[in-house]
Amino acid sequence: MTTTSVRPYPHIQKDTVDKFPAPLLYIGWEDHLMFCAPFCLPLPPTLKFGDMLAGPLPGVFGAHPDFAKIDWSAAEWFKSGKAWKPDVNKTLAENGLGHKDVIRFRTPGLHGLNGSCN
Repeated sequence: MTTTSVRPYPHIQKDTVDKFPAPLLYIGWEDHLMFCAPFCLPLPPTLKFGDMLAGPLPGVFGAHPDFAKIDWSAAEWFKSGKAWKPDVNKTLAENGLGHKDVIRFRTPGLHGLNGSCN
């Protein structure tokens, strides 16, 4: 739907990276409906991807009974909807992740509570 302004309308973006303690990263777990949407986490760009798996992710997804069963080496990753392979030894920035990026992961063999998303 197009709109017409009767006078100049400056677009001022209110959610730029400088307004947050760290760049925001959205992280979702496919086939696990206990979490209805990706979590939004402020994570420093210097954080190693592997440290994110060991630190912040258990804090947000750890309540799910399948979380302890995840084989991270078999996890399938998606960045903005496209297949993507992160390097666990590189930082978030080195993996090409920036402010408000969206990543999701799928865990083969784990399909929600008692296989509810099969």
